[in-house]
Amino acid sequence: MTEGNFVDYVKLYVSSGNGGKGSAHLHREKYIEKGGPDGGDGGRGGHVIIRGNQNLWTLYTYKFKRHFKADHGLHGGKSRSTGADGADVYMDVPLGTVVRDKETNDIIFEITHHGEEKIIAKGGMGGRGNWHFKSATNQTPRYAQPGIPGEEREIILELKILADVGLVGFPNAGKSTLLSVLTAAKPKIADYEFTTLKPNLGIVEYRDHQSFVLADIPGIIEGAAEGRGLGHYFLRHIERNSVLLFLIPADADDIRKQYDILLDELKRYNPEILDKERIIAISKSDMLDEELKAELNEQLEGELPVDYMFISSVAQEGLLPLKDKLWHMLKQ
Repeated sequence: MTEGNFVDYVKLYVSSGNGGKGSAHLHREKYIEKGGPDGGDGGRGGHVIIRGNQNLWTLYTYKFKRHFKADHGLHGGKSRSTGADGADVYMDVPLGTVVRDKETNDIIFEITHHGEEKIIAKGGMGGRGNWHFKSATNQTPRYAQPGIPGEEREIILELKILADVGLVGFPNAGKSTLLSVLTAAKPKIADYEFTTLKPNLGIVEYRDHQSFVLADIPGIIEGAAEGRGLGHYFLRHIERNSVLLFLIPADADDIRKQYDILLDELKRYNPEILDKERIIAISKSDMLDEELKAELNEQLEGELPVDYMFISSVAQEGLLPLKDKLWHMLKQ
C-alpha cells in the first residue's frame, strides 16, 4: 500500500430513503358496484448500512466519494399492492473503524468484526393504505398515510488499526527497518527524519505457521500530544494494540529519558494506553562492541522499569528472541 492510498479519516454525508405513500384507491370492477377501499401500503425507504470487511485496510474508497444516498420506497398501489422497498446502500469499512457524529463528535458505534452491519441512517417507514382505516362507520375512507421521511446526517469515519504489536519511537529509531526485516512489508526507508508519513502494517511469521500483526506509525516527538510533528495524527492507531514495542537506538544520549518522553506523550494522549504490555528494544546495537554493550547493560539493569533487549535489524541480531518475547506477551 502506498502512502497516498492510506486514508484513515474522512467526513461523509449520508441520507436514507423516504417511505412511499400509502394508496387511497377504491376498488372498481365490472359487476362489483361497491368494491371498497383496497389501497396498498408504501414501501420502506432504503437504509444506509456500514459493514465490516476484513479485506480492507484503509478508508481510501471514501477519499473521492463523500455522499451516499439510499433509494426512496415506492408508493402503494391498488388491490392492496405494497410498494417496493428502496434499495439499501452498503458502505464497507476496515475492521477497527469508529463512526462519529460530525456535529457532536460523539461515537455512534465502531465496527470490529467481519460482516458486522450497523444502520447509520434508517429508511423511512411506508405509509399505510386506506384499507387499514375502513370500519363500520367509515366504510370508504378516501385517505392514506404519507411515507415517513428518511434521515440525513454528517458522519466521520476514523480508522484505528487492529494490530497485535505497535512500534513506538522517535523518528529515525529504525522502526521501518525492523518492520521490513520481520515482515514482508516494504516501507519507505531513508536516512532523514519523518520518512514514514503513514502507518504501515506487516505480518510477522512465527513458529508452527503462527503469526501476529506488527504496526509502524510515524515517529513521535516531544509535544506530539499537542500537535507537534506527525505522530499525533496517528496515535489513535496504537489504542488497539495489545503490546507496545518501544524502539530506542543504542546511540541515544539518554535511553531512559527517551523512554520517559515517549511514555509521557502516550499518557497525555490517552492514559488508558499505559495499561498495555510494554517492552523496549534497543536498536542499532551492532554499533556496540561487547565491552560497550556490557557497560550499557549494567547501566540500564536497574534503571529501566520494563524488560529490554538489544537488537540489530541490519545485522539480524536478537530478532528471534524478540519475536519469542512478543509472542509470549501476546499469549499472556
